[in-house]
Amino acid sequence: MRFISYGHQSIDDDDIQSVIEVLKSDWLTTGPTVDQFEQELARYVGARQAVAVNSGTSALDIAVQALDLPKGSEIITTPFTFAATSNAILYNGHVPVFADIDSTTRNIHPDEIRRKINSKTRAIIYVDYAGHPCAIDEIREIAREHDLQLIEDACHALGASYNGRQIGTFADMTIFSFHPVKPITTGEGGAVVTDDPELAARLKLLRSHGIDRNVGDMFGEGSQWAYDMVDLGRNYRMTDIQAALGVSQLKKIDTFIKRRNDLAAVYEEMIGDLPWLETPQCYGDITHGWHLYTVLLKGIKRNDLYRHLHQNNIGANVHYIPIYWFTYYRKHFQIDPQAFPVTEDVFDRIITLPLHPAMTERDLEYISGTLKKAGSTL
Repeated sequence: MRFISYGHQSIDDDDIQSVIEVLKSDWLTTGPTVDQFEQELARYVGARQAVAVNSGTSALDIAVQALDLPKGSEIITTPFTFAATSNAILYNGHVPVFADIDSTTRNIHPDEIRRKINSKTRAIIYVDYAGHPCAIDEIREIAREHDLQLIEDACHALGASYNGRQIGTFADMTIFSFHPVKPITTGEGGAVVTDDPELAARLKLLRSHGIDRNVGDMFGEGSQWAYDMVDLGRNYRMTDIQAALGVSQLKKIDTFIKRRNDLAAVYEEMIGDLPWLETPQCYGDITHGWHLYTVLLKGIKRNDLYRHLHQNNIGANVHYIPIYWFTYYRKHFQIDPQAFPVTEDVFDRIITLPLHPAMTERDLEYISGTLKKAGSTL
């Protein structure tokens, strides 16, 4: 049996041809194809503006910077996410404050957010774990009550929806990632979408050294070569090569999401009745993005099953190690893991099974068969 990775890009001839056309053009770096990708991404999610960058991490970084919060502000987020979410808070001189999660969705729990709010709290970054939207209405209500800014880390959730509305316009800014295992890919890449034109303008400055070119009068009339650095930005620009792949991939996003949902339904049919694991479910009026398919184990040790699956060419993974367990965070923050009982319980029992659009039902039959055998041997 070939190795089945937990996630994988889906690239076809149209994608390849789109990239070739850019390679033959006059533009390779940030140019007209980036503009096209931004417009089409904004249109797809229903946002007014999209700002494309070179990674989801870069998108998170400039989104936090664009809030222009006082240094040392506290930002509440989940500990059960990739490190980039909370690292973006640190990059900008702020303090991440973790709130425990809901065991069913693995998303940050609104009640736990409320518990962590104090006079230093300025924002919330919530993460749509695995592609399942958070309890967005409740989180937005909390933000309104306490005058907090909202960033939605939807790096797992492009193509997902909440109460019939595409993810992308619920928060002040929404972050997407286009890493190869994400809903669509640009190789590496990310974006911030927003309805706020002032935020969009600042994001565009921050992704390109903080440089403003609309300053022709600074060096005399007609100085079209002029530019000014008005903020401390970075070089986070996306290339037209990446954007061409993104434009082509975006045309297929709904097909990709449907396929992920179909595969998740097949998983439920095949392993939903195994007594020693708990399959993920959808809660509320949502369309799940199914970036990840995670199960919780009951009575079987996760590391034993992980080894067993890899020995059988099944690329299981673990998403995620809680942020507060990392050496850097343990060194710089006094965080007691026992303060997050749900996160700790989920982390002890969770494992990610392969799910991506290129998989076949035969792949799922093989995985489910391997799991059923594991239940009687481990």
